[in-house]
Amino acid sequence: MGALRLTGRRGPSRRERSARGAGREERTIFGVPERFMRPRLVLLAVTAILVGFGLLMVYSSSSVTALAENGDAAYYLKRQAMMALLGLVAAGVIVHFDYHTWCRTLLTPIWVLTVILLALVFTPFAGGDAYGANRWITVAGFQLQPSEFAKLTIVLTGANVAQRYFEEGSITWHDFLMLMALGVGVPLVLIVAQPDKGSTMVLGLTLVVMGYLAGVPKRFLAFFLVLGLVGFVALSLKDDYSRQRLLTMLDPWKDPYKTGYQLIQGFYAFGSGGLLGVGVGFSRQKYSYLPMAHNDFIYAVIGEECGFVGALGLLVGFGVFAWAGLRIARHAPDLAGRLIAAGCTSLIVVQTLLNVAGVLGIFPLSGKPIPFISYGGTSITASIMIAGMIVSVSAHSRLPETAHDSARGSWQVEGGAREGSRAGAGLSFVGEPSPRSERPSGGRARLTVVDGGGGTGRGTRAPGGRQAPRTEGRRSGRAASRGPSGARGRGAAGGRQRIDLGPSASDRLRGRGRGSGNRR
Repeated sequence: MGALRLTGRRGPSRRERSARGAGREERTIFGVPERFMRPRLVLLAVTAILVGFGLLMVYSSSSVTALAENGDAAYYLKRQAMMALLGLVAAGVIVHFDYHTWCRTLLTPIWVLTVILLALVFTPFAGGDAYGANRWITVAGFQLQPSEFAKLTIVLTGANVAQRYFEEGSITWHDFLMLMALGVGVPLVLIVAQPDKGSTMVLGLTLVVMGYLAGVPKRFLAFFLVLGLVGFVALSLKDDYSRQRLLTMLDPWKDPYKTGYQLIQGFYAFGSGGLLGVGVGFSRQKYSYLPMAHNDFIYAVIGEECGFVGALGLLVGFGVFAWAGLRIARHAPDLAGRLIAAGCTSLIVVQTLLNVAGVLGIFPLSGKPIPFISYGGTSITASIMIAGMIVSVSAHSRLPETAHDSARGSWQVEGGAREGSRAGAGLSFVGEPSPRSERPSGGRARLTVVDGGGGTGRGTRAPGGRQAPRTEGRRSGRAASRGPSGARGRGAAGGRQRIDLGPSASDRLRGRGRGSGNRR
């Protein structure tokens, strides 16, 4: 044996390694590709943890108030658990159906119902608060806040319109703007008119995220952001109550017993919690010191009972939620799925940051609860439904079709026959077995040269179905005489025909029987 010679060739490049990895079978979890199942499981797990932790903190922060007002320390816990169960059922229905059903087939009735509910808050059915806002309607003894459900409708509408313009190309830019103004603008205006500045800010930032991912020109997004900022300042300065919230954020100690009282008590709660907190259930601020301890300011109670570690851990939980939601959006099969998953994730994360920033005094108080955590029947139901819509995108995602899949799908048997036709006997596609009785004798189908040699592609068959020896053809091919011009002979033994390629490359580019002046 010859001696082995070592060469200085480097290992495979990154492109070669990725190409090799693309050919390997992808890992699966419960029979589903890992890229789909892993973020789905993470999202389900973190949502269950957040809901469970929220129920615990609702009970801890509301037990004193519930016992004093209703004689049952678990009053708010029971109502919250019942609405969470209702949201779980609604989320199950959402996950069962393909997300395309919600953003296409059923979008029109969902949008109409949403607009009707938003309009009802301006009727006698509405329940106004002490500050002149109309945000609730009373249904069967329960208060319903339509703007919480309108968030999901607006996301579905925006995703539908963006899909039709940016990916399908079925509408023009003018149609895109008109549909966005109608489908998104009308419910958004009704929310602003309540007024509900918190929901407006959450939806505005969510639409910016969706527009950026869809490919909306950045100048339009910048214009929308500037317009939203100007509108927020105008609404904040419109009346005394809104203007006072802005001034309280800047200096809560100016009026510590009235306008700044709630924010200052929240600061006391954080200060009492320290690093590890005083323990779940041992908050002092919930004893009628901190207003709305189980709702808007539940994050302050978490900071007191669980300390800095618990408050930071809650934000980490929402960070994991954001990671899982965006991973689902990344692997969605179309633009609509990506925008729905990213938009729903943004709704949850933006609203959480808005509440936390208000409680910490770095942003004006918005009155928006923390999703999954704060007390509020409509909030917990809508939040679980939003999470269910993200899971629906993941559950109905599939591996993207490659160029090879498209090519295989275009294959046809001669004469247009496909599966189940006798004309296509002997040709089977991947996963389509053909009966042995329908296969041609000898086992393999033969290829025929079109507009070329007259023989078959890989040997001939002798009478009786036996294949003729191929060595004879090879020998005859090698022994074929060449003419004076260097072209190979066209006759061959065994009945095979060879194609005359011509003596040179220039002749091969010409048509048969054509002169040198007739080039193709």
